[in-house]
Amino acid sequence: MERLIHLLIFPLVIASASAVEINLPASAEMPQSIDSVINEAVNKSKIPGGVIWLEREGNKYHKAYGHQSLIPVKRVMKNNSIFDAASLTKVMATAPSIMILIEQGRIVLDDPVRKHLPEFIGGNKNKVTIKQLLTHTSGLRPVLPKKPAWHGYDKAIKLGISLELTEFPGKKFRYSDVNFILLGEIVRRASGMKLDKFAKEKIFQPLKMLDTNFKPSRSLLSRITPTTREGNTLIHGIVHDPSARAMGGVAGHAGLFTSAPDLARYCRMIIGGGKLGNIRVLKKESVELMTRNHTAHISRKVKRGIGWDIDSVFSSPRGEGFPIGLSFGHTGWTGGSVWIHPKSKSFLIFLSNRNHPYERRSIKPLRYELGTLSGKSLGLKK
Repeated sequence: MERLIHLLIFPLVIASASAVEINLPASAEMPQSIDSVINEAVNKSKIPGGVIWLEREGNKYHKAYGHQSLIPVKRVMKNNSIFDAASLTKVMATAPSIMILIEQGRIVLDDPVRKHLPEFIGGNKNKVTIKQLLTHTSGLRPVLPKKPAWHGYDKAIKLGISLELTEFPGKKFRYSDVNFILLGEIVRRASGMKLDKFAKEKIFQPLKMLDTNFKPSRSLLSRITPTTREGNTLIHGIVHDPSARAMGGVAGHAGLFTSAPDLARYCRMIIGGGKLGNIRVLKKESVELMTRNHTAHISRKVKRGIGWDIDSVFSSPRGEGFPIGLSFGHTGWTGGSVWIHPKSKSFLIFLSNRNHPYERRSIKPLRYELGTLSGKSLGLKK
């Protein structure tokens, strides 16, 4: 596709002046194609609504679709609606917190986990490293056991530490929430602060990400998209993930809430080599390390960075539009995703509440189509 030279033309009906922000140069067909794909997903009840943010070199296409909530009352989705970020927590809070502690000299990437969690022993667990937790190559199972029933942060950490490995460390990629639950605890022990406080102080506040936090204030409920209904209870403003909820809302794998404008600021920081404006959150070398492939020795088919996904079965937001190896991103169970192409200073954010008011079908095809359309519209080359 030729470089972007035309201003967007939008022959679309817009609900209100605040519902869309546009100043992105792009090909004329881009708005119709993206809008039609998302509107079709809404009309077919694949998602109640969503927010898209597509940006290149500071120019953006930012629009809300559908509804923020369907029950108990219908609320129209807004550009600044707040979403349960689910596993985006891993790359927005936990992984960068670990990198900051590495920069501070409190952690080394190849440290054995037991150096920071001395109870993590037995079998081959003494061979598991911080890096293997971050790249999902530790050999730990995907989730904490549900039975017998448990509750509390400390209980979750004890469970995670006590689990036996299912694979020899460093031999296989297996996506695991347990990896990041333990990383969240390592942040707490290495810094003396719980993950939510550390990430807020070191990442979110400096970047002025005012909507981003664990356990959001109840005063924000009117802006927060609810998720699943469990019995007669609507999960609203409380983390959807059952393990994170049982842990009190703060966990290394899930629990964060954010908005598209906040996530855009975070993406710009990553594109800026750890810096946004005059604010530096990470060293340039740290960002380069995070976004490099660290699993080449394991598989040709799986490329994982430090927290970030580069190429795997979870790479649907990349579609066919973002080049493999030159871009990276992540997804969240509740319907959010982000994909970044630093060289062109481009990124795609799509946040949705697919779990509202009940668990829906996968939106993997929707993410894939949006990635394809967005990458092509931005003029990205493979």
